[in-house]
Amino acid sequence: MLLTTKFLRPSADARAVRRDRLNAMLEPEPPKRLNLVVAPAGFGKTTLAAQWCSQTRSPSAWLSLDEHDDEPRRFWQYVVGAFAHAGLAGLEDCRKHLTHETGDTSTGAVTALLNALSADNSAWLLVLDDFHFIGHAGILREFSYFIDYLPAGVTVTIASRTEPALPLARWRVRRWVQDVHPGILAFSEEESRQFFLDTMGIQLSDRDAEAIYRKTEGWVAAMQLSALSGGGTKPGTTIPATMERSAQAAQVDIDERHISDYVLTEVLQYQSGETVQFLLDTACCTRLCASLCDAVRGETNSQEKLEQLLKQNLFLLPLDTQNEWFRYHDLFRDALLHRAQHDNPRRATELQQRAVNWLLDDGQIHEAIAQIRQLEDWHWLAKVLAEHGNNLIHGGYHLLVLDWLDALPQPLVQDSPQIQMLRIWGLFFANRVDTLDPLLTSLEDLLDQRVADSHPDAEGALGLQSEISLIRSYLARTRSDEKSASDLTQQVLRDIDHTQIPLKSVTYYGVGLDYYGKGELAEAEDALRSAVHYGQLERKPSTVLSSGGLLAWIQYDRGDIDMALDTCTDVRQWVDKHYSDPSQPLLISCWQNSALTEIHRERNRPELASTYLAPLIDHVNQGTEPGQHVIIQYVRGHLAFSEGRFENAAEFLKNAAQVGRKRRDHIVFEPPAIEALLARCYLAMGQPGKARACLGNADDLKLSNPLNREQMQISLARVQIAEGDSEAAQAVLTSLMPAAERNAHIRHQVEILLVYAEALDHQDRQPEAKEMLLRAVRKASDAGFLSLFAEESDRIRSLLLELEEVRGPGSWNRSLRDILSGAPISNPHSEARIQKATQAEKKSPSPSLLEPLSQREQQVLALIHAGHANKEIATEMNVAPATVKAHIRNLYGKLGVKRRTEALARARELDLLES
Repeated sequence: MLLTTKFLRPSADARAVRRDRLNAMLEPEPPKRLNLVVAPAGFGKTTLAAQWCSQTRSPSAWLSLDEHDDEPRRFWQYVVGAFAHAGLAGLEDCRKHLTHETGDTSTGAVTALLNALSADNSAWLLVLDDFHFIGHAGILREFSYFIDYLPAGVTVTIASRTEPALPLARWRVRRWVQDVHPGILAFSEEESRQFFLDTMGIQLSDRDAEAIYRKTEGWVAAMQLSALSGGGTKPGTTIPATMERSAQAAQVDIDERHISDYVLTEVLQYQSGETVQFLLDTACCTRLCASLCDAVRGETNSQEKLEQLLKQNLFLLPLDTQNEWFRYHDLFRDALLHRAQHDNPRRATELQQRAVNWLLDDGQIHEAIAQIRQLEDWHWLAKVLAEHGNNLIHGGYHLLVLDWLDALPQPLVQDSPQIQMLRIWGLFFANRVDTLDPLLTSLEDLLDQRVADSHPDAEGALGLQSEISLIRSYLARTRSDEKSASDLTQQVLRDIDHTQIPLKSVTYYGVGLDYYGKGELAEAEDALRSAVHYGQLERKPSTVLSSGGLLAWIQYDRGDIDMALDTCTDVRQWVDKHYSDPSQPLLISCWQNSALTEIHRERNRPELASTYLAPLIDHVNQGTEPGQHVIIQYVRGHLAFSEGRFENAAEFLKNAAQVGRKRRDHIVFEPPAIEALLARCYLAMGQPGKARACLGNADDLKLSNPLNREQMQISLARVQIAEGDSEAAQAVLTSLMPAAERNAHIRHQVEILLVYAEALDHQDRQPEAKEMLLRAVRKASDAGFLSLFAEESDRIRSLLLELEEVRGPGSWNRSLRDILSGAPISNPHSEARIQKATQAEKKSPSPSLLEPLSQREQQVLALIHAGHANKEIATEMNVAPATVKAHIRNLYGKLGVKRRTEALARARELDLLES
């Protein structure tokens, strides 16, 4: 006697969420034979299959399996019974075979069923629900035979918590299988919201719906249990105006007790004791890998266990494609933890301690600390923070460290100088410098007391004095007390080799800021290079990025774009190599991203420049310290100016100037010459009066940075030209050029020549103006400037296009012509250009360059051929050695070589050298 209720398909609930995207996947479609819906308990497998069957026109048979059906004859009796209950005729032979066949074989009955389906010639659907109860080898073997010979048009759907041991790989190759895995079956956020509203009759706010979706990860059983626990607002309910706000904010809480009960009854009771023990032992791990599980369990077979769980779909989610790292579904893990702590709290604590020690040994400090907080072992947390906190702060995780410090009991913090110093560093990097003075004083008092009392840690207390001096030097800078800042920093440099605390990188960064603030750029570069070097030795990525970023900013501002780009690239590669953590936000530096924005803006790559600017704008919107705010808004304004968005540019620059004035005492460096660029915006908008007003009296400005002084004077000359006083502009520019040349301020040299040419043109001295433009072009081609030319007046751009030098060959010349004529600049390495060069190469019998050499590169090549060293080439060409290196690097890249001998050989092959 068969139980007919097993053939009854669950009725489709009209309130259930319609899942059209999944129903479409289940539809019959040649050559598909099998829908495989595999997911853990509570993911809606049965509901999906029932909903799909209710809307299809094909005849369908349903069978709900249970643990008693894992016997061959009983299984096939129920499969045949399901078809008979659904109306399939011609099943007498099946029943006879099932009656007379003995043992574990039912091949005759399966063949008879296939014949009956073929004779009926209808597009039958068969749904086998809870197929995970079937594990008998004989059943699986005959079921494989059944699928292999299934008549065309018949589709079988399996709903199971685990993937069955069937020849699925072979069937997938033949495209017989449609897989519906947990990632597909899980509810989307919109479906989750619809579930609460339509199915459970609960009105949720958007924020509550999003929070529950994130917590449950689309696990519908967890959402249903949460809804049944109460909360929310019934739709259609009249809400008094006084209660409307609170009703809209009503929440549905994740009832973990109900979910835990569900896990225990619906999942764990069907697992072996060994599997349950593995789950409970490893529940303390937020992420799992074999070696971590082995360390926690004291076993060596964890990889095998993990792969077994993955196959069984026991809420184990892979985190990579190599089956190395996994995690449990959060709510499943919470239920396991609750059970483990209830059964044996002492063992649960011991297992978690083992997991923490493994994480610490493996360098996964964030996860280790998170688990220590769960254990509420505050002394252990203080010890770990004292050991690792400094590196975490300098790695960009200062806000996290401050949160962890806040969790510590206050007496523990007050008794630990190291922890107090850690809080000071965290606040410093969080730009909360206003709070530091009293904390430093308190710490100094504690250290003095330790020394006076001959405390066992008195030597360590003395070591902290250097850190205090370093912080005080930064505070002195914010007060524009440059002498105190310099004295304190130099004191730290003298004492630093006698301490065990790695501070050289941060100290040299402070020295670099001092020199930059005083306008001593060469000294600033040397100090910043030292900061990068020691930052790499001390493993301080945040300091490396900031120091390298400021170094690149100075190099760009001085006019060496190639060197600035190399600095940014080298620093970024080092940080990504040693501190790449996909789970954490990308560590960025205001200085470096600003420098890269300026570099790519100048190279006329505005889209690329914008990608580096975008995260900085987020910092401005969220609130950042005043110095960074000024730099970001300045760079933002410069990009807008280059793109011709003058009103936007003026808005950003006025904001930068306002913050710079109001918060000047809190900015540890001299901001860029904002007013100089703002004056150019007003000139571009035809408002010379406003340009003059924003400059004020440039001679009265107390600017220590020579680059800023020069920029202000150049803008003053522009205003004088606009006012019709070109001779006064000439006098200003003439006085500027010697210092710009002496200090190798290449960008300003080019700009001075361009503005001087405009002054001469206004006096109808066109030949002299063109000579100035020719000098500007030659200097700019070495450095790779482009946007600088596009920002000049239409008249100057026209004169530039008339120059024979600009009309010459070379990729830079082509780019300059494009930008001067208003056409978008072409990338010399674009696919189209490469294809064009390749086609030309095929036509020519002799080899050719992908990209022609510039005139400067040809000159360098000739000097290399003559046997000159780099310094001699620099003297011969009257350029800096670094510029020669940049030309040689570009030359090697175009020739596809790595050394001088190869370059000369390749040049001879290409007939680029005179015999």
